[in-house]
Amino acid sequence: MTTKTIATNAMATRARGQKRIYIAGPMSGLPELNFPVFHAEAARLRALGHTAINPAEINPDKTMSWSECMRMDIAALVTCDAIHLLPGWRQSKGAALEHHIADRLGMTVVEVLK
Repeated sequence: MTTKTIATNAMATRARGQKRIYIAGPMSGLPELNFPVFHAEAARLRALGHTAINPAEINPDKTMSWSECMRMDIAALVTCDAIHLLPGWRQSKGAALEHHIADRLGMTVVEVLK
């Protein structure tokens, strides 16, 4: 998917009154890279009518390098209206970077409780 396609999809989502919400949290060193927790939050947000941007879906290949994943994730993050931070995000260098970017861009920041 190209950057132009992502931006077009983001505008269409907003036109429908939905929010694009990026999910951030710890992955490295956790069982199954914490994918089940990411998938559960994505399902919860989608059930509420939002578009959930789930890094576990963006990068399903668990053998990709951290930097490869982060480049793709950040490209998706900047198209969103909000970021939802999963428990343990502060101990994750990737999620901390995503939080920093979202905060500086003025996105809504939500910490998801357990």
